[in-house]
Amino acid sequence: MQRPSDDFPLLAARTRSPSLVYLDSAATSQKPRAVLEAMDAFLRTANANVHRGVYRLAEEATRRYHEAREKVRAFLNAPRAYNHDGAPTTIVFTKNATEALNLVAWSYGLQALSPGDEILVTRMEHHSNFVPWQLVAARTGAGLAIVDPEPDGTLSLERFRRSVSERTKIVALCHVSNVLGTVNSVREVADLAHAAGAVVVVDGAQSAPHLPVDVQALGCDFFAASGHKMLGPTGIGILYGREALLSAMPPFLAGGGMIREVRDRSSTWNDLPYKFEAGTPPIAEAVGLAAAVDYLAAFGMDRIRERVSALVSLAWDGLSRIPGVSLHGPPPDRRAGLVSFSLDGVHAHDLAHILDEEGIAIRAGHHCAQPLHAWLGVPATPRASFHIYNDEEDVDRLLAALGKVRDVFHAAR
Repeated sequence: MQRPSDDFPLLAARTRSPSLVYLDSAATSQKPRAVLEAMDAFLRTANANVHRGVYRLAEEATRRYHEAREKVRAFLNAPRAYNHDGAPTTIVFTKNATEALNLVAWSYGLQALSPGDEILVTRMEHHSNFVPWQLVAARTGAGLAIVDPEPDGTLSLERFRRSVSERTKIVALCHVSNVLGTVNSVREVADLAHAAGAVVVVDGAQSAPHLPVDVQALGCDFFAASGHKMLGPTGIGILYGREALLSAMPPFLAGGGMIREVRDRSSTWNDLPYKFEAGTPPIAEAVGLAAAVDYLAAFGMDRIRERVSALVSLAWDGLSRIPGVSLHGPPPDRRAGLVSFSLDGVHAHDLAHILDEEGIAIRAGHHCAQPLHAWLGVPATPRASFHIYNDEEDVDRLLAALGKVRDVFHAAR
């Protein structure tokens, strides 16, 4: 019988003993054959630089690059806005979600903020949507306000309402927490922020791989995601931005490709989105991301959410039955993709090391969310995260191995 993992070469290989259970998709996902083959075929048959050449190979590479951007636009349901050569103006390719969020912080935030203004973030943010705002606040004299989660790991809209004021110029929040798994009510937060005149920046690194994402329905002004968490390659990220905002923003990086004209003491900038894509872009990676988007769309994002939610529910229920386990975050019906927990008397790193000996790969640490872990009162957590290549047997093996970990540590006491 075919397993969900059979379409993913690294997981389909039966050479490991014990066989691999990969539960670290929140850090990076595995890649289906379609992605690997698309990148290989491009590099073998169409590899050339984009935008610059008038020869056929360069034109083919440019076409494939444009096609990738359009597929990402459609995947996120970004507005149909195009430049003179048909490229979507609201989709910028970056290295990853981290670079996309930094682009917004430095190119938009640095220009938009003044002393006395305020940036509002949540305590559950990944450092990528937290530290850049600390730096920009310090540079501009703006304040940085933090909205804490509720005890169950959800965000209170009433708490947000009380936190937003006429001083608030930027609201930054994750769509899905990479520690708690919480699915935040982005649209409601965006409505509150926009009523106060603030711009909304969404970290979608954990939502784009698992949920149907419609940036227009979310009402956000910026949305960032990473290709490598979406079954695509590393080295490519996505920034969606409202066209009016992107048009008014200065470049983030300077060099080839992002200029229109360079004179001795001044330059003018290229059209969107090229203004923000200095140098040779990640061309093969864009081709791989396009194949990943096709794969996700063919599987069905609603179906992915349903499948992964069922695994999260199964893991949540099983973990709750293990004595000494504490679960972090809301119940399964309010989370996506992952489960973080603690086991009394066992450090997260020790637990992950023992699970690795059982063939189970999970993440352990602060998950680039130290302010949240300080709020939780734990220095680190083990985290099991799922994708479409996981199944019920993977959850069963995780739970059985955790039972062994508990027995070993308690017997040693």
